[in-house]
Amino acid sequence: MLFLYNLAIHIAGFFLRIISLFSPKIKLFVEGRKSVFSTLKEKIQPEDKTIWFHSASLGEYEQGLPVIEKIKEKYPSHKIIVTFFSPSGYEVRKNNTVADVTIYLPLDTKSNAKKFIKLVHPEKAFFIKYEFWLNYLKELEDHKTPTYLISGIFRDNQMFFKWYGGFYRNALKAFTYFFVQNEKSKEKVESLGFKNVIVSGDTRFDRVNAILERDNRLDYIENFKNNKQTIVIGSSWPKDEALLAEYINQAPENVKFIIAPHNIKPDQITDLQSKITKSTILFSEKENKDLSGYNVFIIDIVGILTKIYSYGTIAYVGGGFGNPGIHNILEPATFGMPIVIGPNYSNFAEAIALVKIGGCIPISTSSELKEIFDNLLKDKNFLEEKSEISRSFIQTNKGATETIIKLVV
Repeated sequence: MLFLYNLAIHIAGFFLRIISLFSPKIKLFVEGRKSVFSTLKEKIQPEDKTIWFHSASLGEYEQGLPVIEKIKEKYPSHKIIVTFFSPSGYEVRKNNTVADVTIYLPLDTKSNAKKFIKLVHPEKAFFIKYEFWLNYLKELEDHKTPTYLISGIFRDNQMFFKWYGGFYRNALKAFTYFFVQNEKSKEKVESLGFKNVIVSGDTRFDRVNAILERDNRLDYIENFKNNKQTIVIGSSWPKDEALLAEYINQAPENVKFIIAPHNIKPDQITDLQSKITKSTILFSEKENKDLSGYNVFIIDIVGILTKIYSYGTIAYVGGGFGNPGIHNILEPATFGMPIVIGPNYSNFAEAIALVKIGGCIPISTSSELKEIFDNLLKDKNFLEEKSEISRSFIQTNKGATETIIKLVV
């Protein structure tokens, strides 16, 4: 089976090169890997001490960031190497300040893994949440490199738990510790015969909790809000926006709406605007305007949603009418807001947990959306109850980073 795995990696590499001729995203994937080894030779010397972190994409990087920052603090003389598999992670965070070297991870061939580990020679290696590259893990095991999985999640449908997944199960021997998010994951790993499993929780709680310590002020948002109740709509998709526009158009005049769509292409922004009858302004049009007179503020840039959440009375987090489901609910929760989402959230443990205790409310129809928004806006006690649930949810679940650091340093 391992032979078939290696064959599949080579075949995938061949087809990716062909697809890259037609796909800009795959072109980034392919072209970005061409300079990896030359970059490593240039930036890492044989005498350097290094620690390696790998994340699949942006979400995993953000999840691992609290640990990366703590490790950098504990090992100031080491070079921090961060690798990404996906362009959507690398292209956004290639200029981060926490890592000394940020690169794509070469495809998991035997030769690439050997060359990479020889050049990086990590003192420790961390994989964030998932992505189990068998040849890299084998090299780390052969070099007796302490290797850790942080914020891990294990589910029944993974290869490890199939009758034919022996070669995948064998690769897990490379890990010194599995730091997993929940008891179910711990039970799954232990069912394979591993005892080095610790329920540390999810480091994303530490990441979002740290947001409270920074300056989240945005003068133009304060001007727009004008001390009114404000619903912040984050990472919305067209299916979310169809329901939301219907509510916005009949909402009370003293309620404000900030919309930060997932897709900010001009045609989609125009389409969103066309659905809304209330007075609306775009972020790109805000200069020299008195924003307090508008009802709806559409954010047609990226990168400021987290700060915007700090001004919300209620949050709606988009993606729940699509596949795989909702976007990040932890950021609005850390600011103590009730969160409304679409029906597709079953793949997100944090959403399941917050729905169960009442801080997050799933809806499926426009009438359900109207009912929950109206209740939250009109009933102060109900609003405060839901807000406190969200706030406490973050505070109760933080601490995963500290648990991990105690055992790896």
